[in-house]
Amino acid sequence: MSLDPTLLDDLEWRGLLAHSTDLDALREALASGSVRFYVGFDPTAPSLHLGNLVQILTAKRLQDAGHTPYALVGGATGMIGDPRDSGERTLNDADTVSEWVDRVRRQIEPFLSFEGENAAMMVNNLDWTQGLSTIDFLRDIGKHFPVNRMLARETVKRRLEAGGISYTEFSYVLLQSMDFLSLYREHGVTLQFGGSDQWGNITGGAELIRRAAGATVHAFATPLITKSDGTKYGKTEGGALWLDPSMLSPYSFYQFWLNVEDEKVGELLRIFTFLSRAEIEEIEATHAEKPFLRAGQKALAEHVTTLVHGAEETARIQAASAALFGGGDMSTLSADTLGAALGEAGAITVDRARMPSVTDLLVEAGLAKSKGEARRTLGEGGAYLNNVRVEDPELVPTEDHLIGGRWMVLRKGKKSFKGVEVR
Repeated sequence: MSLDPTLLDDLEWRGLLAHSTDLDALREALASGSVRFYVGFDPTAPSLHLGNLVQILTAKRLQDAGHTPYALVGGATGMIGDPRDSGERTLNDADTVSEWVDRVRRQIEPFLSFEGENAAMMVNNLDWTQGLSTIDFLRDIGKHFPVNRMLARETVKRRLEAGGISYTEFSYVLLQSMDFLSLYREHGVTLQFGGSDQWGNITGGAELIRRAAGATVHAFATPLITKSDGTKYGKTEGGALWLDPSMLSPYSFYQFWLNVEDEKVGELLRIFTFLSRAEIEEIEATHAEKPFLRAGQKALAEHVTTLVHGAEETARIQAASAALFGGGDMSTLSADTLGAALGEAGAITVDRARMPSVTDLLVEAGLAKSKGEARRTLGEGGAYLNNVRVEDPELVPTEDHLIGGRWMVLRKGKKSFKGVEVR
């Protein structure tokens, strides 16, 4: 197994090192052999999201460079959840958390290799916490945490100022720190990384290992991903940027990347793709010269959607996008992909038993203000049904016009279109 000596330089170039312990010591450790590292994911929802993707891809970068991943899905910490600025979390029951653990594990597994000399290992912190007594926890872990340092943590200070924090969430740092200590003792894990919002918990673990085991370990944090105005990425109009296709359609996921701000394209290409430095810089140069072509956004959308949802799904999304603007055969599209695309654009619903004429559909869909305007559009050749020009104002669509048995696409001119769902 060969190690990539450029790993840390690449992470720095990609902007993935927001905080770190001793970088020189980390560089030396990464050069001297396969470092066992861990990154944790709490199952506080049934799916991971955009922020988690940064950690998953960073873990893959380290494994590709010859290091050994331990992906921790927190069956124990997921019962509590890391303290948030917005207030106490709703606690989920054990069965729900267990189900979410399985779902999160399945989302992580495709990104890592579980074979070879530096095979990944999936671990669950419930394994070393559920049998631990309260007395042992307080004696062996709690005694290493000065309360004044815990109170000085930014999230804790903000929560105290806003009305308080429960002992449960206040103690979260002890549990996550114990994870690092347990993995250090049982598996020789000497590096932890996570998002910069986790830096206090991460350094808590490193300090616990120093106090309890007399050893020095390594840590770094990746940056939070923010928009140009400084607000967090992670939301669409419909909710969070989930990785689970049942919670956010692959089409909506693709559209998010296609619509990022011009000034963020280079940063996001570095963080979320495995394109080389030369490839990214070439895309950036093209994008800077002709931003209206959106070459950067298109590359970003294609590469990240392929990583998360696969090449076939990405190809279907691109075909649907092209077809909606008159650039392809709609009959080849899947109903699910087309439905997701039309959900973004807007759609009306009609009764299969009382199918309106194309004239009425244009009015109902808001593509014409009146039947007179709809007829004029049809007469001038500006109306399309599933990308086929329609000129007969009395045409009533039939089953043969339905894509996937339930969808039609109305278009006026080149860019104005609406979906029609037939029920």
